[in-house]
Amino acid sequence: MIERIITFSARNRFLVLLTYAVIVGAGIWAVVTTPVDAIPDLSENQVIVFTEWMGRSPQIVEDQVTFPLVTALQGVPEVEAVRAQSMFGMSFIYIIFNEHSDLYWARSRVLEKLSTVQSSLPTGAKVQLGPDGTGVGHVYWYTVEGPYDLGTLRAVQDWYVKLNLQGVEGVAEVASIGGFVRQYQIDIDPDKLRAYSVSLADVKNAVQRSNNDVGGKLLEVSGAESFIRGQGYIQSVEDIESIAVITSTGGTPVRIRDVATVQMGGDIRRGSLEKDGKGQVVGGVVVMRHNENAREVIERVKQRLDEIRPGLPRGVEIHTAYDRTDLIDAAISSLRDTLVKESIVVSLIVLLFLLHVRSVLRVIIELPVAVLIAFGLMKLFGISSNIMSLGGIAIAIGVIVDASIVMVENAYRNVARAQEERGTLTKEDYVSISIASARQVGPAIFYSVAIMVVSFLPVFFLEGQEGKLFRPLAFTKTFVMVGSAIIAVTFVPVLMTMLTRGRFRNEQANPVTRILNRLYEPVIRWVLHWRKTAIALNILALLVTVPMVMDTGSEFMPALDEGSLLFMPVTLPSASITEVNRVMQVQDAIIRTVPEVETVLGKAGRAETATDPAPVSMIESIILLKPRDQWRPGITQNDIISELDAKLQIPGVRNGWTQPIINRINMLATGVRTDLGVKIFGSNLDTLEQLAIRAEQLLRDIPGAADLYAERTQGGLFLDITIDRDAVARYGVSVADVQDVIETAIGGENLGTVIEGRQRFPLRVRFDRERRDDMERIRQLPVPVNVASVGGGAALAVAAPSSGGAMESMAGMGSSAFPTRPSPGASSTASSGDTRKSLSTRAYVPLGELARIAMVPGPPMIASEDAQLRSIVFLNVRGRDMGGFVDEAKRVLQEELTLPQGYSLAWSGQYENQIRARARLQILLPIVLIIIFVMLYLATKDAQESLVVMLSVPFALIGGVYAIYFLGYNFSVAVWVGFIALFGLAVETGVVMVVYLHEALDRRLLAVQRGERGPLTAQDIRDAAFEGSVLRLRPKVMTVGTTLIALLPIMWSSGVGTDVMRPLAAPMIGGLITSAIHVLVITPVLFTWMKERALRKGSLEVSRMAGWMKEH
Repeated sequence: MIERIITFSARNRFLVLLTYAVIVGAGIWAVVTTPVDAIPDLSENQVIVFTEWMGRSPQIVEDQVTFPLVTALQGVPEVEAVRAQSMFGMSFIYIIFNEHSDLYWARSRVLEKLSTVQSSLPTGAKVQLGPDGTGVGHVYWYTVEGPYDLGTLRAVQDWYVKLNLQGVEGVAEVASIGGFVRQYQIDIDPDKLRAYSVSLADVKNAVQRSNNDVGGKLLEVSGAESFIRGQGYIQSVEDIESIAVITSTGGTPVRIRDVATVQMGGDIRRGSLEKDGKGQVVGGVVVMRHNENAREVIERVKQRLDEIRPGLPRGVEIHTAYDRTDLIDAAISSLRDTLVKESIVVSLIVLLFLLHVRSVLRVIIELPVAVLIAFGLMKLFGISSNIMSLGGIAIAIGVIVDASIVMVENAYRNVARAQEERGTLTKEDYVSISIASARQVGPAIFYSVAIMVVSFLPVFFLEGQEGKLFRPLAFTKTFVMVGSAIIAVTFVPVLMTMLTRGRFRNEQANPVTRILNRLYEPVIRWVLHWRKTAIALNILALLVTVPMVMDTGSEFMPALDEGSLLFMPVTLPSASITEVNRVMQVQDAIIRTVPEVETVLGKAGRAETATDPAPVSMIESIILLKPRDQWRPGITQNDIISELDAKLQIPGVRNGWTQPIINRINMLATGVRTDLGVKIFGSNLDTLEQLAIRAEQLLRDIPGAADLYAERTQGGLFLDITIDRDAVARYGVSVADVQDVIETAIGGENLGTVIEGRQRFPLRVRFDRERRDDMERIRQLPVPVNVASVGGGAALAVAAPSSGGAMESMAGMGSSAFPTRPSPGASSTASSGDTRKSLSTRAYVPLGELARIAMVPGPPMIASEDAQLRSIVFLNVRGRDMGGFVDEAKRVLQEELTLPQGYSLAWSGQYENQIRARARLQILLPIVLIIIFVMLYLATKDAQESLVVMLSVPFALIGGVYAIYFLGYNFSVAVWVGFIALFGLAVETGVVMVVYLHEALDRRLLAVQRGERGPLTAQDIRDAAFEGSVLRLRPKVMTVGTTLIALLPIMWSSGVGTDVMRPLAAPMIGGLITSAIHVLVITPVLFTWMKERALRKGSLEVSRMAGWMKEH
């Protein structure tokens, strides 16, 4: 079939050329329109449920919101895990779906489940889904700066910049961070409330009823209609101050300004932003929607910012703080330069071996066409251009031209021989020789390419982060290989018939070939004579790798250089946001002093997005580095981290170092913000904290442990107000009455919203700070009680102001303990009697009389996984491999850490991914090797010959192990993907050698069948092996040489993404060298042994390799 395709293509050149013109056009369109990003999206397929219930402690949020939601969401189909965090006033639940689930289907299933449990949640808990973004969705950060206070700048961000950016195509959410949300604040003086006999509820009701607009429908007058509006919205501080709370008997109103101070202030905040150590700023985070083109989204955001800049207040500017475009450009530029270098090197190698420009053109034309085919298939399959997908093309550049090299070189040899025999050739001679040459080796080439494609199948079956990272590489490499195979049997034959012209030199006339032959001939003669010695040396080289393998460490993935750092220190859990801001500013100022640092953007706490669950005690400083050519000579990124870490040692602060993108992926995917984490599960937070601290102490002594921090599950401080039920019963009040005072008077309550044009600001009521800023003052807060509701004989402790403004207890019954307003007489009018009567019977009791008040420790944040409480020990590993560290750490924890019954421990972070990948590869690799053997058998029709070719695989491992050992790489998923790619290349080289060995031997066997010579001898077999090895050395060296040299630019490149690509290319380079030596030296030895054995048995016959070797 392959031969017929070759013949058809060569005889229908116009049709083939037209087809490829269309393919090239489609490929160019795909290059322009394919989405671009720095790396593939490695985050889990997850849906975030965010619940806000402000003012509630983490324990209350956990008990009443998080746990009920988690138990309900565990029943959603295709869910793999449910992780949750309960914080002050907030709940974050991450529902992890399997990676094959559609994100929007998953969101609909979660919404469906939420609709059934919404009614069981407490009043005031607001549940919403997080944005349809991902872990790599934070593509653009900006700051809003100007000569205004932080509240004004935050209003500009929230009500101008953010509103404009949210409508940009591809933007899922714009999260504000930093500054203060402006708030209308009513700070009540409780003494004045008592003086006017006004309750807190009176103030709340008066404010709420004074902030509303109504409509009176229509009024038709003289044929015209008018809309009726009752305008009552609060529009200023003065409007609030003038609100009447009650009216006295004489008609004198008690207004808000009489009992409270009204001002503009800042709302409670759980996050802040700081820049370059110079002070706080306001900013925003653009979250990209799932499956969008990152570069295009960022460009659209920048364009919208340019459009809205004229509308900013005078002096306000928007500055870029973090731009993923820089990383994207650097990554794409690095891979593009590598592709160009590889193409140039491959072209030079082909030219050096053939010394024929037209033949070189026939080969190198395949490069851009195959790459464009790959881009077209990337567009079709929805694969973005990133360092991994382009890396798949990069590692296949040398292999792309292998098929063309073999076909063109075979045609070159046949034409050169025909010119020697016939002299001048006609145009038809050139065409017929080209077609015959292509038909002669076409099937073998197609099979070898198919084997290389099959050998890469394990990469497609990787799961989790490793699958998401390397599947784009596997797809593009496969696309390129499939494209090159199709080109080899369709387009290349056409080019051969068109460009096979001119004078062709015999192989021996080529100086490069002569030199190679002179070097190779004595080697092949020696090994064919000393065959056992050659085999023994080869086995010895294989055995040498055993101690190397034992001494080589393991890790999940080498770190990807993002061109920026993320500094993640953690303060004490009880630290206030004011203290955290102070620490952050000091740290950022120190960081900015390092010469390699361009700018620093520090974030304390969380941005207002469900994708950011950071507590106030966590600082995240994005450190943007200058270009490497501006760094001090010889300094590396690790040197910068070490220098900064030494400068940033602050008591009470634990440092952590990572990079922005991988940090977000790790946090959202595993709940671990470092590369490694020890998760401890159990039922008691105190026990979990003790176990975590003990584990931290044990791990600290293990070499390689860095950035260790045990999560303090009980490190928060809580002012517990425990209501005395007997006391509230004596005073005739309910628990709810006291809790209202706690929630509103101490915590504050938003009563509504003040509308100022397009801006909206909350309106909050609360006791003034002086009455609630320490425990003793809180004890003295007055709680209103109704004296009339207390039975006779009961003693009532009534709060009254002393001369100094403090409160003292008084006893009394039946009347107001401190009547500050004239009490109405018995002859009071009925119209006001009810209100005045209730006021006249109101007294006040100190909160301390009704509740026990104490400062106690408690959980600042409660984390769980699949409804089990969880604590984590965070750590990174430096100076050794992760696999070796974890193996040692496991032994230490197993011996030294005793877990109570019902408690368990698990390693998470990148190690979790490493174990999963290793388990999957252990299953897939043997299966793929069996498939390759079966394909070889179908090609050769001989199990022994298939085995001879397969032996190139273990001997290819020799060079791969040597390469990673001497370059200092650990075994990782990247290294194993390199080995997998090497398997196919090694088999391809073996197939080419066996093809040419059979060609030389079959020529002699056919001569015997035709009676042109006598029976074959063992010496004839060795002569055939020598001929097939030496006389056909050029195509074998060309195929190996182009593949090998094409990989070298990856090794010497230093741009973004090369940290992953170099460990992938290293085993391929080393393995190609040793597999080539094996194929060129050992395969002829095994071939002669096998054929001599067949000769002695009388079973030696012409090869049955699918009819490939018949003469043309």
